[in-house]
Amino acid sequence: LLKGKDINTVSFNQNPIGTGPFKFKEWKAGQYIQLNRNDDYYGDTPKLSGILFKIIQDTNTAMVALEKGELDVSGVQPKDFKKMKAISHLRVYDFDDLSYSYLGFNLKRPLFQEKKIRLAIAHAVNKESLVKGVLKGFGRPADLPGSPVSWAYPDIEDVYRISYDPDISKQLIESLGYQYNAKSFFYEKEGQRLGFEILTSKGSKTGEKTAQILQQFLARVGIEVKIQLMEWKSFLKIIHSPEDPKSFDTAMLSWSLGVDPDTYSIWHSSQYPKGFNFIGYHNDVVDQLLVDGRRVTDQDGRRGIYSTLYNTIAKDVPYLFLTHSKSLVVVNQRVQGLSKPGPAGLLNKIESVYLVY
Repeated sequence: LLKGKDINTVSFNQNPIGTGPFKFKEWKAGQYIQLNRNDDYYGDTPKLSGILFKIIQDTNTAMVALEKGELDVSGVQPKDFKKMKAISHLRVYDFDDLSYSYLGFNLKRPLFQEKKIRLAIAHAVNKESLVKGVLKGFGRPADLPGSPVSWAYPDIEDVYRISYDPDISKQLIESLGYQYNAKSFFYEKEGQRLGFEILTSKGSKTGEKTAQILQQFLARVGIEVKIQLMEWKSFLKIIHSPEDPKSFDTAMLSWSLGVDPDTYSIWHSSQYPKGFNFIGYHNDVVDQLLVDGRRVTDQDGRRGIYSTLYNTIAKDVPYLFLTHSKSLVVVNQRVQGLSKPGPAGLLNKIESVYLVY
């Protein structure tokens, strides 16, 4: 079905087929996706007759729909967690998942080709304040391009970390010839103010607040930050543009990782500019480790490879790693047969899920 087709534009994307417990019925853009039970499924017959994914862009609207019983399952923002937990017909879950948020530096930009600048930015941000202020405690600081709940994550004592230390930030900046302007409160060099723009999606309130906090922290060390909020499609168009170099300074978003730790598509140099390595990262050692991680089949051997890989990437500072947020999920009491809370989610064995009225 896909032979000779462009996977980005082929109609298969709007009318997919598969071998899962449910099959595609209808996709109404911006409204919903409807799935029906696959009666030919090779495994246990699904207990639900179908699933309707409602697309609700406003989180407050989604919370009202949960309260009214119009939704059965939905993610919830940290600020709404306690409120949802107090509603008798809802169950609220929080559990670790395989993800992290980050600020990605466009390494093709002259400013970010200087590692000292990237380090200065990293030392200027107190990640604990992001966990408390944005995630309301439902998460932890991120240091590496992997998840602490993954089997491939290194032992705590082996994790490379960049400390929160604004004084080090200022020292790094001044070592590059920048001078502090007491009137503007920013560093300058050759008449140019030290600063950059954060590009992020306007659909995430968590993302917007994170960008604002980063802006405040960096202003304290004399770096001017501007925030550009964009619609999701426009945002993706910029970071995934095939041009080299790309037209952004930094991009803030998150990666949801798979159970297998292979991240070739994110970090290998061959994945730029047409790929998920949209920041233009290139390290020959990392390229080889990514290949080795795919060739070695022994889990202990792979764990050593990815431990080295994560720390090697972190020391290059291609991202400012921000936080690992917990998954916060609200479920109506009528939903039964859920999986045990964990990285695979609550609906991992979806054919076992059913409703009790």
